[in-house]
Amino acid sequence: MLFTEKKIGHIVLRNRSIRSAAFEGMCANNRVSEELISYHTAVAAGGIGMTTVAYASVSRSGLSFPHQLLITREEIPALRRLTSAIHHEGAAAAIQIGHCGLMAKRSISGACLAPTGGFNLYGPTWPRTITVYEIGAIIRDFTHAVNIIHEAGFDAIEVHAGHGYLISQFLSEYINKRRDHYGGSFENRSRFLVEVIRAVKEAAGSSMAVIVKMNLRDGFRGGMELDESVMVAKLLEREGVDGLVLSGGFVSKAPMYVMRGNMPVKVMAKYMKNPFMSLGTRFFGNFLMKPEPFREGYFLEDALKVSAAVRMPLIYVGGLKSKEMIGEVLDKGFDFVQIARALIHDPGFINKLKTGEIVKSGCQTSNYCIARMYSGQMVCFQNDPDGRKSMQGFTNKKEGL
Repeated sequence: MLFTEKKIGHIVLRNRSIRSAAFEGMCANNRVSEELISYHTAVAAGGIGMTTVAYASVSRSGLSFPHQLLITREEIPALRRLTSAIHHEGAAAAIQIGHCGLMAKRSISGACLAPTGGFNLYGPTWPRTITVYEIGAIIRDFTHAVNIIHEAGFDAIEVHAGHGYLISQFLSEYINKRRDHYGGSFENRSRFLVEVIRAVKEAAGSSMAVIVKMNLRDGFRGGMELDESVMVAKLLEREGVDGLVLSGGFVSKAPMYVMRGNMPVKVMAKYMKNPFMSLGTRFFGNFLMKPEPFREGYFLEDALKVSAAVRMPLIYVGGLKSKEMIGEVLDKGFDFVQIARALIHDPGFINKLKTGEIVKSGCQTSNYCIARMYSGQMVCFQNDPDGRKSMQGFTNKKEGL
């Protein structure tokens, strides 16, 4: 089933595989780079149905990193080169858009906004409460970004409403303590999501698929749980979204719930440019990024409960590394699968599954790629001489992988 065509929105993908929007860290000065184009072109040439450019911010206030893409009109020519290269290799092109909210770095973004202000240890940041006027401005930023994306030739948009970024922060009662019509009841906490989706869908028209990445669970006590996530899925189905990516975790509270395993904090600290952040990561990283056991298909049980509640296209993401597990997920009724780490390890992963050259990725789920992407470009340690040296002594048994 993996290698059959499938329609999402008004576009048809050549197979059921989608490159997940894992942050590439390839946009120095917040601009498209040749490395970004080359990587996604390689993934497209490697057989993927659609590849997703990750974590693009709709406004400067939504930036977390200096090497994160900011969507501006000046980037249209470079984005067109990117989409043309992907299309030339036979794949569709998607881009994930969002706003990081309380994860913003003021030195980069000029602001740090959250549904409710307060200290965020994981930044560390101290966001202020976003005003209703600023909420409206960010919604207009989403519209502006979609217009640029359309002009740049993308086939699909993935709105990031999970992982503890701004939309997810509004949904979470733990973060959102507002007393206006954007806080309190589920209807109020989901209002920002609905307004963003309506703006995005209107701007996208019928020419681009609109996909939403959402959380199944936030992954910590007091965060959103599965019952409300089912409500979010039903709401998005009513809004006419073309597909849902079912993920989980909260980067500012439970980051390892997203990707599982253990974070190699010494590697992360090594590549940090800020000496104080590096030192803090070395001493407190294991406390802040507590390990979560990895197993292939770790979101499947919860994702199936959403699948039973809605009738819209669903995209499974979470720890897929083998042809067997991908087949199992598709056999259970999911329309597409999203894959990240296996494609960081080898952009040709899908073609090699198709030809039978391999049946499972060689990715060791060490999370080195994630440790690197916070301060530079994502790379698999097995493909990086410095990475192989840095990861000596890091064992799967020790880290519970």
